[in-house]
Formats: sequence, structure tokens, C-alpha cells
Amino acid sequence: MIRFNANPDLIIAEAGDDDAPARIGGIAVPWAPVSATVSDGTRVAFERGAFDVSQKRAKLVENHDLTQLRGTVEIADGDEGLEFTATFAKTAAARDAIELVKAGAYDSVSVGANPTKWSFDDKGVMVVQAADLVELSLVAVPAFKDAVITEIAASEPESDETETPANPEEETMSEDIKAEAPAPVTPTAPIYATARPEFKLPGIEEYVSKYLQGGSEWAEFNQRIRAAAPDVVTSDLDGVIPQVWTQQVYNSLRGIRPVVDAVGTRAMPSAGKVFIRPKVTTHTTIGASNGENQPLDQGTFVISDEQVTKGVFGGYVRVSEESIDWSQPEVIGLILDDMAREYAKQTDNVAADNLVSGATTTTNFTVASIADPAEWARWMYTAAEGILTSTQYLPTHLFLSANMWRSLGLLVDTADRPLFPQAGPMNAFGSMNPAGSQASAFGFTTVVDSNFADDTVIVGVPDGYEIFEQQKGAIQAEANDGSLSRTIAFRGYFATLMIDAGKFRKAAFV
Repeated sequence: MIRFNANPDLIIAEAGDDDAPARIGGIAVPWAPVSATVSDGTRVAFERGAFDVSQKRAKLVENHDLTQLRGTVEIADGDEGLEFTATFAKTAAARDAIELVKAGAYDSVSVGANPTKWSFDDKGVMVVQAADLVELSLVAVPAFKDAVITEIAASEPESDETETPANPEEETMSEDIKAEAPAPVTPTAPIYATARPEFKLPGIEEYVSKYLQGGSEWAEFNQRIRAAAPDVVTSDLDGVIPQVWTQQVYNSLRGIRPVVDAVGTRAMPSAGKVFIRPKVTTHTTIGASNGENQPLDQGTFVISDEQVTKGVFGGYVRVSEESIDWSQPEVIGLILDDMAREYAKQTDNVAADNLVSGATTTTNFTVASIADPAEWARWMYTAAEGILTSTQYLPTHLFLSANMWRSLGLLVDTADRPLFPQAGPMNAFGSMNPAGSQASAFGFTTVVDSNFADDTVIVGVPDGYEIFEQQKGAIQAEANDGSLSRTIAFRGYFATLMIDAGKFRKAAFV
């Protein structure tokens, strides 16, 4: 089954009456030439008309788990892609899923499809002409960025009633009032300062009465109100001055996975704590003829069972119902976004550590020559030669810790010209810059990851190292201790396997 994720801003819509179900709709699969990379590394694109829109309704589930049914999905051909309308069932679990969508926790959909007819184009993209849609999943971590939610199936009905002010007199007072200015008075005798008698602010009845009288009496009355009114500053108005969010909440944690992205992830079987990855350990024997009527060379063929143990990664927080109901922006969405970033950081750290420990073959690197381009070139070619001799493969990727990436980028020739300039001349060793993660050095795709320990330099072929993952996403549960709170959890299964250590060489500094 092919699975790839969409990256929409999920908007849940609920009908106005109790009998109508909640629905979401949009584009699940954009048409070719838009393509996506699925879990086994294959790039896939779907031609328009690849799906039978009259097929039986597909299932709406969470995280590709068909035991977590939440509703059904209808599909239709659109100009931009396969359009879908997902209808939620009226179950407690479906209501929980709706709440997660409202909170922004589920902000993506993922499609599971079985191709029945396909071909490969000249770029190696698997172009599917026919496929069955099996399920549409709600997921938390987006991957396929070309699909969008485009419309709302239903919305809350608007009331036709017009609100009237609770107090008509207060409404009258809020209007602009034009006062007749009093005639100027010319004093005929000195006017001495006297203590002004205390003036109490009037009630609404007195205020309206003076306004209706108008003339100089109203003007004097209005001036006395202004003089008697106390000073009001912003600290006195906490109840009416809102706290304005000018931008989204800032989160310094980046949910990036350089090693995982470079190697790619593979589908993990849902059953079992341990699963088997078969590997050929003994190859057949092919040789020249031993002479006429003589037997050929005898050989054998052995496949070992490499065991992979699933690792569970996740965490949870307990959030009060008041925090959920009163927060703006919604706290659940912020929490789950942070959990997804932390999950990415921790799983990439595991992938980086296991790559270093799994690359057991080393090639010596002279520490004293760390700033010498010739030593770098010697090490690269020596390591590449070792991999080629051992596996018949040439390495394609260079994995670096932050300090070794810096050392590599600072290399210059005898005229102090950078060996990895941004605008590469013909004699450059590659192209790097301190602001970009996309770099090339000695022909290798360079992967720099802060999760590597200092002094890490590895060259290799990524398919010799395998990463398996099943993202379970978010889950929430009501508290069972009588408190008004919910437990919000985020989890996934993650495992790595160094299936061919001969495809990697690691620097040993001497």
C-alpha cells in the first residue's frame, strides 16, 4: 500500500442541527506531475482518473490504524487533484478526533492507496494510472505539501435576530452630542479664585435632563463633568484593554531530522515487538569452467534473519479544562506542535548515534592536518576506496558534526581562496555556505547534524543503514480522578538497523 501525507490547514465543520454529522473536504492527492516520496523511497505520482470515484466509500481513520475507524470518505475528480469529503461517525472516538482537528492538533491528512496499474517515467517516478483508495488518515506530522483543504461542507447557521442594547438610555449616551456654546461674558470687576464646591458625577436621569434643557446651563454642566472626572490610565483598564497577539507563538525548537531525511524511513510492521529484516549473508559461487565434462564450482546461498526491536518514543502532559477552554490561541495545538518538534529531535538523535556506532570500520585522519585540503582529499579517497573494495559501491553522502562542518568550510588554497565557494569556479572542490544546509563537498551530498558528537566524519551509502518508523501521532484521554483535565500524549515507534556496515567509513583521528 502506498501512503503519503498531505499538509492542509484542517478546518472542521459541524452542521447546525444535531442530526447532521461533522465533515471536512478538500484535495487528498494532487495530479501528476506533482509527486511524493513514500516510505520506501519511491517517488510516486497519480494521473487524473487513477481513482474510481464510484468505488465503495473508503475508511476515515487515525494514523493509518484501521482499528481506529472514525467515519467514511467520498471522492471525486477535480481539476487540481482527487477531491474528498470525509464524514465523521457519531461516536465518542470520532468526537475526540473532531476536537483534535478543531484544536489544530490534527492538521494533515494521509492517503493509503493500492496501485493496480502503473509505469515508471524516465526520471524513475512511479506514475499510477489506476489505484484503489483504501483509507484516509488524520495525522499530526505533515509530509506531502501539495494537497490542501479547500472547502467546508457545512457551517454553523447564523441567527437572523438583531441584538438590541440592554439599556436604551445608555445607547443614547453613546451618540455624539453637540453642545451649544455659551455666550462670552466680559467681567466688570476682578474675579477672585474661590474653592469650587464638590461636584458629584450625575446619574443618567440628571444627565439626560440637562442635555434636553440645552443652552448655557447644559454647557456649564458639561464642563463641570469634565473637570470632576478622575484621570484614567491604562493600568485602570485591564478588564477592557485586550492582550493582542501580533504573531504566532514563537517556539525556538526546530523539528528537523537531517540524518533521518538523508537516509529515509521505511514502513514498520504493526504487529510484534521484534520483526525480521532478511539479509543475504552468503552468496552463490560463479566461476570459469573446470574443463570439459568437469563439474562447475559449487556454492551455497544463505539468508540471515536480522532482528529489529521497536523503540517507543513519546510523552504526555496533563492540561486543565480551563486552559483548554480559555486559551487563545488554543493551548492543545501549541502543545502538540511542541511535542512533534521534540519527537523529531529525539528520534533524529537516536538515528545519528546509531549511525556512528554502526559504522565500525575506520580510516585514519591526521589531526595536525585538519586545515590541510590535501589531508581531507586523501581521507575522502582512501575511505571511498575502502567502501568500493568491500561492497562494489561508491559512497554518496558525507555526514558531519557541527565542528567538522566548520573545519571543512574554512578550507582555503595557497592563495587563501575558499575551496567551497558559493559561486563555484571550475577548480572548486564543491559549494558550501554558512547559511545553507544544502551543500556539496568532494562530490558528496553533505549532511550536517547537531546531534552528532564533535569530530564526527562519516562517508557512506545511505541504503546500508535503515530506519523504520510508525508515527502514532496524538491521543487524548479524560482524567479518571474526578478532575477537570485531559491527558494529551504524542507517540511513535522508531528503530534503526545497520544492515551493511561495509558501506560506511568513519574518521579515526590520530
